Amino acid sequence: MNDKALHTLEYDKIVRRLAAACATSIGKEHAERLRPTRDLREAQRLLRETDEASRASALKGSAPFGGITDVRPSLTRAKLGGVLQPSELYDIAQLIAGIRKLKRYVASVSEEAEIPLLEDFCEPLTDCKPLEDEIRRCIDDQGDVLDAASPELASVRRDIRVSEGRAREKLESMIRSSSVQKMLQEALITIRGDRYVIPVKQEYRGHFGGIVHDQSGSGATLFIEPEAVVQLNNKLRELKLNEQKEIERVLRKLSELTGQKADLLIGDTETLGLLDFIFAKAALAASDFATLPSMNDEGRLDLRRARHPLIDPKQVVPIDVEMGNVYSAIIVTGPNTGGKTVSLKTIGLLSLMAMSGLFVTAAEGSTLCVFDGIYADIGDEQSIEQNLSTFSSHMTNLISILGQVTSRSLVLLDELGAGTDPAEGSALAIAILEHLHRIGCRIVATTHYSELKAYAYNRQGLVNASMEFDAATLRPTYRLLVGVPGRSNAFAIAERLGLPRSIIEHARGEVSEDELKVDTMIASLEQDRRRAESERATAERLRAEVEKLRQQIEDERRKFQEQKAKLLDEAREEARAAVSKARREAEEIIADLRRMALEEGASVKEHKLIEARRRLDDAVPAAAARPRPSGGGKAAKIEPGDEVKVLSLGGQKGHVVELSGGGEALVQLGILKMKVALADLEPVKKQAAAKPQVQTAPSVKRTRDENLRTELDLRGATLDEAILEVDRFLDEAFLANLGQVYLIHGKGTGALRAGVQDFLRRHKHVKSYRLGNYGEGGAGVTVAELR
Repeated sequence: MNDKALHTLEYDKIVRRLAAACATSIGKEHAERLRPTRDLREAQRLLRETDEASRASALKGSAPFGGITDVRPSLTRAKLGGVLQPSELYDIAQLIAGIRKLKRYVASVSEEAEIPLLEDFCEPLTDCKPLEDEIRRCIDDQGDVLDAASPELASVRRDIRVSEGRAREKLESMIRSSSVQKMLQEALITIRGDRYVIPVKQEYRGHFGGIVHDQSGSGATLFIEPEAVVQLNNKLRELKLNEQKEIERVLRKLSELTGQKADLLIGDTETLGLLDFIFAKAALAASDFATLPSMNDEGRLDLRRARHPLIDPKQVVPIDVEMGNVYSAIIVTGPNTGGKTVSLKTIGLLSLMAMSGLFVTAAEGSTLCVFDGIYADIGDEQSIEQNLSTFSSHMTNLISILGQVTSRSLVLLDELGAGTDPAEGSALAIAILEHLHRIGCRIVATTHYSELKAYAYNRQGLVNASMEFDAATLRPTYRLLVGVPGRSNAFAIAERLGLPRSIIEHARGEVSEDELKVDTMIASLEQDRRRAESERATAERLRAEVEKLRQQIEDERRKFQEQKAKLLDEAREEARAAVSKARREAEEIIADLRRMALEEGASVKEHKLIEARRRLDDAVPAAAARPRPSGGGKAAKIEPGDEVKVLSLGGQKGHVVELSGGGEALVQLGILKMKVALADLEPVKKQAAAKPQVQTAPSVKRTRDENLRTELDLRGATLDEAILEVDRFLDEAFLANLGQVYLIHGKGTGALRAGVQDFLRRHKHVKSYRLGNYGEGGAGVTVAELR
């Protein structure tokens, strides 16, 4: 990849931000070595790594890299037989613990998300916990060797503490003496060269004997080891030498154990650094609100609301760029400070980031391409030392680019042809664009030359674009408008700033007719674009409303289906329960009948059969009322005297006495007359008789309804309630052509029985009545015989 283009497009700043996001020095090394890849599969793999790390961070927070340092030099020395310092061994223990934490972290994420690449990285990481435990048993977090490192070390340190105590006690007894205190500069004990001494005044040097170890700057104070503690200090010195030897033995043993695992731990260290680098890419994506782009190697770009990652998101204006399908080159025109250069850098930098496995600052669904090279000529690079003008510096850079570019390259050119005569500069710019276009590379170029607008307008595969300018406010909007060339705004700006209109009109007269036509065309294109954008916004709004309505209807339909299914399930469950209950009660009734037959032989009493039949009738689930048939044709005409069926009474037959208003008819049903709606009546078809018969009077044939009850239980009812029930019951029994019925009133005080029998005596359907016989209920039942 062209290093000059990387610097021009500020790729190095992205790398520095990425390195700052790393938690370890090894991760920073990976970030600093990052370069875009030219291989599509590798770019896609790098992006998948970043995507997995982003999902892991979103699920479980940041990965645990705290406390991990680069211990590869220490491991290499341990592998070669060197003895490591306690702090180095403690860092290795921290590394082993960090490996274990990271493996647990990745395992917990894998339970909720697919992260195969991160799992592959963690799978070969070793578990050296025994080595970590041994190091922590011997070395504390301050890098000191603990007494528990070995029994010998613990013993020698106990002896050291005892010897130190004795030496201090001897010296303290000396400095507490009043005769000695006058010889001391200060009554305290200090240490020089690991030996206990006291500060003695110069004039009393010979009084204590012993050894002088140091003196003050003025020479007035000597630090003397009195002869009385020389032997104690000698023993203490010897013990400390033994302590140091034992510490070295412990460190050598730990270093040997570490050396045995050095190769594995070096590989683990590098893997941790790579994982830290991957999670740093995810952290950078999160901080920039970046998204995962799709990649291709076919030269197609589709950036949606793309913004420069180094500009404050609150200030930058997003751009939309599509290239590689219909056109392969974009010629951008527009005023200075309108955002042309930023747009160029945005396209180039986002391409480099995607090729490096980094998310891009664009909307979801953006597409970028893997190029074999990205070349940029942006900015004024004139050099006084090299005697290069602006034009010369651009030409030098362009010559270098033309020597390297291929059909799979992206070329970004800013102010093409600038710095020289406009006529020659525009001609040269057209020639360079034509050469690059023939090669087939992707081109984005900015220019001020109006000739390039016409060039792009007439060439297949090239398209004009411009940076929008608001003539009302005289300010650029920084929006990139693809398909619309930039128009000159010099006259509008000058007029708004107050330049006399006569001068402006004279200037317009100096502009050629062709240029005026181009300007008019551009103005028309801008009007069409604004109208199209307005219509598109309206269409999008309507589409959103339609989609919302469609979703609401779909939700209502789904709720209806769910409710329907629920009601059907409930109905089926109720039907199953009713059938089960009916079957169970029927079985109980049959069992009772069998038991009664066994107990009483063949003489099962009538009232018991009546009771059993009633229980069977009650056990049958009530059938749902069927809807009446609604005839599709014209309703049959009904006249007085016609024989009809009353549908609501189960097809009970009768004849029409008269028609009453309101769509009703008076119908004679046996001895009953009732008003019935015409819609509830169905004429009975008359059959042709074999020979004519003379019918003197209408008659009603009574048929027996096998499902009608033959007994009425009145127990617990008042006399008034009983009379009403008996009257209704006798009418039904009469219509059903029953011969006799049973009224169960119980014995009690006899008041209910007397009242019922008195009512039967006066009832027109009752022929006679009597008390029940033995086996029929006796005095608790009245048997009525009907006419």
